[in-house]
Amino acid sequence: MTLALALVLSACSAQQDSALSTEPRTIKPVAGCDDNAWTDPGKLSGTRSPARCDKGAPAPRPLKKHRKITIATSTLTAEYVGPLQIAIEKGEFKKEGLDVDLKVLPTPEALPLLAKGELDALWAAPEAAVINGINSGFDIRWVAGNFSPAPSSKSGLWTRLRKGETPDSVHLADRKVGTLIGKGSVISYAMDKVLAQHGATMKSMSFQQLGSSDVLTALTTGGVDAAWLLDPVWRKVDGDKRYAFLGGQPAGEPLGGALFGPNLLSDDVDAGVALLRGYIRTINTYFAGDYKKNAAFVAELAKALKQDAKVVKSVPSLRMDWEIRKGTTDRLQKAYRDAGVTEGKPLPEEKLVDRKLYAEAVGHKP
Repeated sequence: MTLALALVLSACSAQQDSALSTEPRTIKPVAGCDDNAWTDPGKLSGTRSPARCDKGAPAPRPLKKHRKITIATSTLTAEYVGPLQIAIEKGEFKKEGLDVDLKVLPTPEALPLLAKGELDALWAAPEAAVINGINSGFDIRWVAGNFSPAPSSKSGLWTRLRKGETPDSVHLADRKVGTLIGKGSVISYAMDKVLAQHGATMKSMSFQQLGSSDVLTALTTGGVDAAWLLDPVWRKVDGDKRYAFLGGQPAGEPLGGALFGPNLLSDDVDAGVALLRGYIRTINTYFAGDYKKNAAFVAELAKALKQDAKVVKSVPSLRMDWEIRKGTTDRLQKAYRDAGVTEGKPLPEEKLVDRKLYAEAVGHKP
């Protein structure tokens, strides 16, 4: 347990559940958000259509008092933070009466600040550190999803084929994997599934954590046997018969998004709903489909992310998705236990997930 985590627990553990709002809120129909604005969380098909409202919906409902919101994120250049960047650029949050500031901060450092109310939200994922923090007393919930990969994406686990191997015959046990993501990341869940299909487990593999510029080099020079390659790095080996793509993040299942602490879960729920409303409206307006078909928007997105437009265009559009699938946190916790990075008993979904805020934003009555 980190020192920061330990220092804040005494202030948080005594009020583990009391800080969360339990008062019922009035859910009103939202123009432009019909039945398609909500999908059954239990539907796990990778081909399902994500929830959508009309362009420009849900319409802004400005807060009575202007509110400043600080969101921590580990990066400002990854495409999954694009909706936040575009929402700020287009004034979608300002329409809600929110002044949103993005602060670059790693998840382990941001968690205690989120639990203490020094941050309002964290754009990350329910990683092992989050599970451990909630298990120890943090009032934090995963309240909205971010994306799932396009069906044509090959971001994920790649291996260098040995003599006589085919992608279907690869047996990964006892091989070394290079990754810039540790075992406590949500990618453990995706990795767990891929390894199981190829005769391996997290414990049977050895892992080498590498810098973002070193992962591909280690794979191609033989430093590691396999590597988790992200967008757009996998393009460098795609089509090369010496390498095989084995699988990536499950299709149709977001593994990250917005995490709220007590500020937006209980102290100012109106602001929490307003933040998600601006985020959802941005998806519906700018990221509803294959948004990379629009060259002008790709240029705008690349500028916001400080990326080269050609690099942004080189990989498929993400399937932006604000919803959270049922059972995702159960599957994540299993992967974390398999990797030996979580403490305590598994937590039920209701201790980790709160769908009520995005349901209110689109006018869905449970």
